[in-house]
Amino acid sequence: MRLHRLGITAFGPFGATQEIDFDALSAAGIFLLHGPTGAGKTSVLDAVCYGLYGAVPGARQSPGTSLRSDHAPADLPTEIRLELTVGGRRLEITRSPAQPRPKKKGDGYTTEKAQSRLREYVPEEGWRALSRSNQEIGEEITQLIGMSRDQFCQVVLLPQGDFARFLRADAEARGKLLGRLFDTRRFAAVEEHLAELRRAAGTQVRAGDERILAVAQRIAQAAGPAADEHPLPGIQPGEPGLADAVLEWAATARSGARERLDIAACVLSAAEDRQSAARQALDAERELAGLQQRYAETRRRATEVEAGRDEHDQAQERLRRARKADLVAPALELREEAGRAHRRAGAARDRSRAGLPAELADAGAEQLTALERRLREELGALDAARRAERRSAEIDSERAALERQAGADDELIRDAQSWLAGWEATRHRLHARIEAAQEAATRAELLAGRLDPARRRLDAARRRDTLAARASDAEDRLATAREGALTTGETWLGLRERRLRDIAAELARELVEGEACPVCGSAGHPEPARAGDGHVDQATEDAAEAAHRRAEQARTEAEHALGAVRERYAVARAEAADNPEGQTADAASEPTVAALTELVDTLTREHADAYRTATGTHAAREALAAAEREQEQRAGDRQQAERRAAARTSRREGLDAEQAALAEVLAQARGGSGSVTEHAALLQRRVALLVEAAAALREEESAAARLKEADDRLADAAFRAGFDTPRDAAATMLPDSRQRALQHRIDAWQAESAAVTDRLAEADARTAAGRPPADPGAAQSVYDRAERLLRDGAGAHTAARERCTELARLSRRAADEVRALGPVREEYERIARLAGLTAGTSADNERKMRLESYVLAARLEQVAAAATARLRRMSSGRYTLVHSDARTGGRRAGLGLHVIDAWTGRERDTATLSGGETFFASLALALGLADVVTDEAGGVRLDTLFIDEGFGSLDDQTLDEVLDVLDSLRERDRSVGIVSHVADLRRRIPAQLEVVKERHGSAVRHRAADGVSG
Repeated sequence: MRLHRLGITAFGPFGATQEIDFDALSAAGIFLLHGPTGAGKTSVLDAVCYGLYGAVPGARQSPGTSLRSDHAPADLPTEIRLELTVGGRRLEITRSPAQPRPKKKGDGYTTEKAQSRLREYVPEEGWRALSRSNQEIGEEITQLIGMSRDQFCQVVLLPQGDFARFLRADAEARGKLLGRLFDTRRFAAVEEHLAELRRAAGTQVRAGDERILAVAQRIAQAAGPAADEHPLPGIQPGEPGLADAVLEWAATARSGARERLDIAACVLSAAEDRQSAARQALDAERELAGLQQRYAETRRRATEVEAGRDEHDQAQERLRRARKADLVAPALELREEAGRAHRRAGAARDRSRAGLPAELADAGAEQLTALERRLREELGALDAARRAERRSAEIDSERAALERQAGADDELIRDAQSWLAGWEATRHRLHARIEAAQEAATRAELLAGRLDPARRRLDAARRRDTLAARASDAEDRLATAREGALTTGETWLGLRERRLRDIAAELARELVEGEACPVCGSAGHPEPARAGDGHVDQATEDAAEAAHRRAEQARTEAEHALGAVRERYAVARAEAADNPEGQTADAASEPTVAALTELVDTLTREHADAYRTATGTHAAREALAAAEREQEQRAGDRQQAERRAAARTSRREGLDAEQAALAEVLAQARGGSGSVTEHAALLQRRVALLVEAAAALREEESAAARLKEADDRLADAAFRAGFDTPRDAAATMLPDSRQRALQHRIDAWQAESAAVTDRLAEADARTAAGRPPADPGAAQSVYDRAERLLRDGAGAHTAARERCTELARLSRRAADEVRALGPVREEYERIARLAGLTAGTSADNERKMRLESYVLAARLEQVAAAATARLRRMSSGRYTLVHSDARTGGRRAGLGLHVIDAWTGRERDTATLSGGETFFASLALALGLADVVTDEAGGVRLDTLFIDEGFGSLDDQTLDEVLDVLDSLRERDRSVGIVSHVADLRRRIPAQLEVVKERHGSAVRHRAADGVSG
């Protein structure tokens, strides 16, 4: 993957559009990205990451953080355009984040959705659009690069601080980073899947054992007493031999149950014979008792029949006379109905005559009907008068409505005139309010432009004062370190000089009689030198030399720390003095924190006041528009009200004339009533009374005629039925229910008499009556005892048979469960062995390493091997990174990382490296990791790398060696961008991209290898 061009618009600190030509920068192989703190060096890397993945690196992708530049004008949208070559294809990616934009209509802002575009350059066609979908573009780029965003940020935008921590981290921290880069989640998923399979298989095995034990418990319940003689063995689920023990115990239970079944069958056969004999004796005794009781009952019933004979004869006679009287009943009912109708008609006649005038009390029906017709004719003549009366009432309602409308319009005209009188003053006041808000908006914008620089100067002044104290402390530490280095150096040189003086005595200790002297060659040693007082040996000298080296290292670190603090102090002084070019300012003229704080507070208050006033612009304009609309509305309402008043005058005159004409017609039609309606209602009531009275008279005459006819029919019917008078016939009549009751009594006596006669003639009953009384109770007792013994025997036999059947069924089920559990248990044992091996708990796993840790250890070994090739060059062959499988006290094994020092030949922890050594070791580790991750991602070439900070901790020689290693990357056609503040790198690296911090947003400047700026 090679970057060609990057376009940044309104992104981060860049307020305008900036173009970066990576092709020109990469021509030299190494280029420098530098600039003051806060200018936007890291934002360039963020833009590259955003262009590829639609998001900035995770550490800077915090919620609520906007990617849009605060320096950009409102009409300039934020956009990143990245041109690159990846997978042999030249692509252009354009991305815009979600951002506010001015509304096309009206004031205010609306949120523009995030957009992405992907184009590909085809030599024959030029640029060809591929997609505008965020998801499709993200999947396409990730597939081409072969790395996720986290992997890209780790291996392309090399963050040295992360790898320095990686060097000193424990196994757990290393495992987390490597797991994220190499995506070993699939191996952890395999571990978890196997553990889950083991748990599931174990659950199945335990469930199978529990099912077998449950069947055994049911066998014990079914076996009954046999289970007490041979109890179930106490075996728990999961114990070996459970299935065999259960099957053997079930066979014993079945054998005992079959023996008890044979015994129960013999007992049942004997009980059945005894029950049959007792049943025959009981039936014979019951039959004799029944015949004797039947004969006694028949004699009693014969006596009762003879006693009721007289009552039977009387009932027959009474029923005969009642049936003759039934022939007179229809005529009697007709007479009673005619009498009731005659009485009702008379009462109705009396009620209707009570409402008539006295002069009509004796009038006939014809006279009342004639008077009714005359009143109806008079009532029909009042229809026209009623319509005139309704119209008169409508005219009154219309006149009242006109008066109400007139009052409302008069009130509206007075209100409109009162409001319009103050319109000019209101309009001038609202215009003045708008002008004041606009002036406040201008003032707030000016104050905002002064407030941000003042705040930055205040922050810089606070950093300046803090760094001044730190610089003083660093100077003191440097002086102490220099003094310590000088002292330890003098001590070491003194001890070395003393050892050299006594070196002869040290050599004499190694002489052996008869062997040649290593100095003179003689085999005799007559007077070997002897050590004097205060002799210094090799160990003492080495300890002094090591102390001197540590002191020198401390001095070097103190010098580097002081240089870094002074550089930061100078930047803070320049920013606090508002001196972006970095010229040295007079200490006396530097602004104090108190003065800058007062300036910021004053600008903040003034800006807040102006902003509050400016926010009322929209409200003032809305108020003016509303007032103008109200002025137009009130003027129009007043004009409409005046026109309506003129129209009401003519309408009122027409209603008055119509009202006068109707009054004459109504005066004639009312008569003596208050209104035509009242007069018509009076006539209607009189007509109704006449109609009712005439109808009542006619009904009374008709009822009297029907009554006379009914009397004649009743007398004729009574004579024909054999009664002297209708009264005698009425006294003899009986209701149907009484007649049915008499008939039932007659029929019942006759049936009982016939039945008694038949039963007295039975020979069996007379014979049984002559025998001794029967005793069925004793026979029943004998039978009950035999029946009880039979039931007990049958129940015992049924229970024994069912027990045998149930035991056989449960035994077959237990055998089925045992057969079904066999393959499950074998599968569980196989999975358990495999899961224990991957989880690191198995005895077969010698290092107790989990599968994921094993894969990470292999990756770390590859990374260490790839990093060592560069670390040796950076350290002049001194250091080598090695991977360790040993457990370091944590929970992970195989993730140890050590360094071998060629000067001592010893292996030591990476945490013992100095600051500069840690930097180039972490740089080598980062480059090695980039190679391994690239190979893991499918071998995608990474032709452009970025290294972020850390070069300030290197001395000149080491810096040259590190730059040589980076320069060697050009052999693979790679380019490396170094992000750093170190001033010496500007001299060493000619190709540069400078980020300049300005008041209206940062800008970039190119410096090619030939010194040409762009």
